Amino acid sequence: MVSRAERSAFGDWWWTVDRLLLAALAILSLAGLVFLMAGGPPVAERLGLSTFHFVNRQVLFLVPALAILLPVSFLSLRHVRRLALLVYFTGMALILLAFQFGPEIKGAHRWIMIGPLGIQPSEFVKPAFVILAAWAFSEGAKRKDMPGALLAFLILPATIVPLILQPDFGQTMLITAVWCGLFFVAGLHWFWVMGLGGAGLVGVVAAYEFLPHVRARIERFMDKSSGDTFQVDMAMESFSRGGWLGRGPGEGSVKRILPDAHTDFIFAVTAEEFGIVVCIGLLLLFAFIVLRGLTLARRNEDTFCRLAATGLVMMFGLQAAINMMVNVHLMPAKGMTLPFISYGGSSLLSLALSMGFLIALTRRRPRAETMDYFTQGSAARS
Repeated sequence: MVSRAERSAFGDWWWTVDRLLLAALAILSLAGLVFLMAGGPPVAERLGLSTFHFVNRQVLFLVPALAILLPVSFLSLRHVRRLALLVYFTGMALILLAFQFGPEIKGAHRWIMIGPLGIQPSEFVKPAFVILAAWAFSEGAKRKDMPGALLAFLILPATIVPLILQPDFGQTMLITAVWCGLFFVAGLHWFWVMGLGGAGLVGVVAAYEFLPHVRARIERFMDKSSGDTFQVDMAMESFSRGGWLGRGPGEGSVKRILPDAHTDFIFAVTAEEFGIVVCIGLLLLFAFIVLRGLTLARRNEDTFCRLAATGLVMMFGLQAAINMMVNVHLMPAKGMTLPFISYGGSSLLSLALSMGFLIALTRRRPRAETMDYFTQGSAARS
């Protein structure tokens, strides 16, 4: 146990972070390994890999994820913003490089190879985008000589246009929804809310008209006879077979024929083997993290921290909700991972960065420290 009297960096961190949020994230990560042990082996065997290939790799990814989350959670507000700026521009540069040098996977150029590792840069752009958009909104609200609102407006198309060209419609919708949420929390008038809603509707219609893969997914969702709905049908079958208490660990059968049982449809695999009760428990765990993050954001007196924390929690919650809704056929398939549960190195490392930012932003800081941050920032700008 760390004493309150200890004046080390770790001691200051331990007594200022929200330990309930930390505990919930730890439980979620461990649960992810358990559920991946159910969904990963059948996919690995079909691909000719060792039985626990995906589980072992997820454990290996957890080490650098922890090495990202903990140091980032120690950062000051100034360094959070600077790191986000670095990650954002590096990620956007890699997205552009992926068009030329990245492999084409399922008709999209979303990945770039760094040695033997495949990196999806858009995953890392997401949390950095939230931090920078929140900073622009907060600066625009505090300083009339700072074009914060204009910067906030410009950063959205600068981010989503390359994603649309990849194409990656799911990430585009997620980032746009979070940006609109930040705009609302920052004090957007209801008139603009309606305008943004209308613009979003126009964007969805345009995507349906001009992007064939988006049209195919929406048509399969609306009419099963219009295309292949095998994965969604099998996911629904998993819930039916599992019932309330599940068939038991390792006893599921649908996962043996479900191609994305370890990624997009791991929630369905969990339902068959562990039951709907465990799925509800997982849903409540996600809800706790979201509500805890929003509570911490609401308590924060600093506009930047409040907006950034709200945006990060919103992105986390929306991503989880989209994945689970796809699994129960409430949304068209999006290719969105379930945070800390689905297999995926880029997703896991990105989520670690995002949650590291969240913990750093919601730490209990003396008012003098926060005021000193803005005093130094104003002096540096002048």
